[in-house]
Order: sequence, then structure tokens, then C-alpha cells
Amino acid sequence: MNADAAAESAGTSRPVLIGCAHGTRQPAGQQVILDLLDAVRDHLSVDVREAYVDVQDPKVDQVVDGIPVVDEGSGPVAVVVPLLLAGGYHVYVDVAKATEGRDDVVAAPALGPDERLIDIVLERVAEAGIPDTATLILAAAGSSDPRSQADTEVAADMLRTHWGGPVRIGYAAGIKPSVADAVEAARANGEEMEVAVASFLLSPGFFQGRIEAAGADHFTAPLAPHPLLLDIVADRYRDASGA
Repeated sequence: MNADAAAESAGTSRPVLIGCAHGTRQPAGQQVILDLLDAVRDHLSVDVREAYVDVQDPKVDQVVDGIPVVDEGSGPVAVVVPLLLAGGYHVYVDVAKATEGRDDVVAAPALGPDERLIDIVLERVAEAGIPDTATLILAAAGSSDPRSQADTEVAADMLRTHWGGPVRIGYAAGIKPSVADAVEAARANGEEMEVAVASFLLSPGFFQGRIEAAGADHFTAPLAPHPLLLDIVADRYRDASGA
């Protein structure tokens, strides 16, 4: 079902859902996001539109500008749901600027921190056959924004409550420690014989390539696709819109 058909079937009473991803140049990663948006569209039966904060078009401000303005007090006509696993510059600046001055367009928080994301991480770990004594490096994209780093720390703490071995954090880009640094530090600290990198990314792309090249004994696939992601996106949408 395309976006126009979804909008027609849902009527005009429910806000548009603008799914805002980071963006990637890799076709496989682009397709994962499009598939996720299609699944959200079917899951919620609402008009779902794609948007990005970097690399790809359409940018989120362009998509918001394409939403017709409605009378004040009639409720939101659109909700921007960041398809990002942590808050940070893209959420608090890019998305915030795109919705600034539009009382009829609201922004939801990032998908994480959320225990359900950790459930997906652990499912990917099991799929990769990683032993439960291994050191896990939770590998996030990386951001210099301390709010994003704080969200990743919360996610790592969530993971520690479920994992028997040590849990460290590594970043695919931008800040230290890098994923490769975290792998090296775990080995230098004598943390078991096996070190695994748990991808904390939504889709494949440049950052996933960094994870796979970090020199760990194991690595996992990104989180999408997964049915729990539909529930998280739906919750963010409903909480922000009241729909």
C-alpha cells in the first residue's frame, strides 16, 4: 500500500507519520528504511512519509513544509518520528528546527532508550551464536552530543542487566572509543577469549561496515527488520499525537 492509498483508507482524522531516518548512500540500507516505513504504514493504517536528516532526500524540513497548515487548536496534522536509536543533534536541532513554528506538527522522541531495542539486540546476539561469557561491545553510530551519549549509556546499562559477561560501548564514528578501540581494550583487559560487537544500528550502511571491520570474534546484524520496531514507532507516534 503506497502513502496516498494509506491516507485515503485512513481518512483525514489521523496525523501523517513522518518517519525521519539518518540517511545512507548504500542501497541496502536505503531499502531497509523503506521496508520499515511500509511495514509501519500497514501496521498503523496511516499516511507515512519518508524523511532524512543527512545524506538522502527529502530532508525533514522539506517534508514538513509540504504538510498543509491547519487551524490552530485542531490538533496535530503530522508527527515526526525520528528513526534514530538515541537523541542528539539530529533530534534536538534538525528535527526541532523542521517543526519550529508549526503548532500543528509535533516531534516524537527518538526510538531509544527502550528495553525493546535491547530485546532485539539480544535476539541478534543469539542468531550470531555468541557465547554468553563473551564481552559485548554495544556499537552505536556515535555523536558528539552528550545527550546522545547519555542515551547510549542507558542502553548499555539495560544490556548489562541481561548479559552475563562484560558490556562495553564503542562508536562507529565521531567520538572515542571507536568500536575497534573497545575491542582492543577488552582483549587487553583479559575479558575472556571472545569479544563480540553487538550492532546498535537500525540498518546496514557505512557504520555497519565499521563494526564488521573492528576485529572482533563475532558481530551482529543491525536491528531492522523486526516486529518490535513497529511497536516502538507506533508508541512514539501515538504518544506524540494522542491518536
